[in-house]
Amino acid sequence: MRAITIPQPGGPDALVWAEVPDPEPGPDEVIVDVRASGVNRADLLQRQGHYPPPAGASAYPGLECSGVVTEVGSEVAGWAVGQQVCALLAGGGYAERVAVPAGQLLPVPACDPVDAGALPEVACTVWSNLIQVGRLGAGDTLLVHGGGSGIGTFAVQFGAALGATILTTARETKHSRLRELGASHTIDYREQDFVEEVRQATDGRGADVILDIMGASYLGRNVSALASGGRLVVIGMQGGRKGELDLGALMTKRASIAATSLRSRPPAEKAEIVQGVRDEVWPLIEAGTVRPIVDRRVPMSEAATAHRLVESNDHFGKVLLTRG
Repeated sequence: MRAITIPQPGGPDALVWAEVPDPEPGPDEVIVDVRASGVNRADLLQRQGHYPPPAGASAYPGLECSGVVTEVGSEVAGWAVGQQVCALLAGGGYAERVAVPAGQLLPVPACDPVDAGALPEVACTVWSNLIQVGRLGAGDTLLVHGGGSGIGTFAVQFGAALGATILTTARETKHSRLRELGASHTIDYREQDFVEEVRQATDGRGADVILDIMGASYLGRNVSALASGGRLVVIGMQGGRKGELDLGALMTKRASIAATSLRSRPPAEKAEIVQGVRDEVWPLIEAGTVRPIVDRRVPMSEAATAHRLVESNDHFGKVLLTRG
């Protein structure tokens, strides 16, 4: 088969479409013939040499895909050759075929089967962090940083579907589309102070849950933007790894901070998250309440073009690498 390889870490041109060995399914795995794979920030970090795949995972980038099952391991039940699926991956999505633990498979919901490749990573990230960690519920106020990203567009829709009030930061050019997805208040992070905007939007109360992709650079301001008993959930470090934390401010608000990652979790934990997504998120997609937001499709062999687009931050939603 062919896959996107990274002979040497570097810029987008480090991605090479090359012949590689076909994957072989383990007893609890299936082989998926990939139709599309979502591009995630983690893929950019892996290309740069900063985010190696977990032990035992495919060396090729790609944390989610959609496609068709072509082989089934000897111990797999409930999946059959020919089924259309999408999958959460530890790696390997930028390829013609990929081996997937059966517990990380999802049926394609009521959407375009190719666009389903934009769902698994964002759905699992958003559900696990907003529900399991953030305990988001109806009536809460949710602040989503980076609302125009794949994670952001999904979190805005999902939070709104739960009955939360959604505030989000993004470039001003993306605001109208975010309001269409369910955001009640949009903040231009380049021109506005999001702490003050949150205070005004909540009559001084603050956000119950903050989903943060920035990390260190937003740490202090995120704590300031929290409501009493608020939960800050950090899922990215685009603004750095180390920041200064005012514990007194955190204690006064009786607030909490959690930092999570998905890729390195053991298969059993991923399977639990995938099942939660199937039970609680897939019905929202079937009902048309939540949908994959795809900015554009790029041929998989042109992955460098897709990486440049994501690095530019000019996209809205997910960028997909596609085959055929």
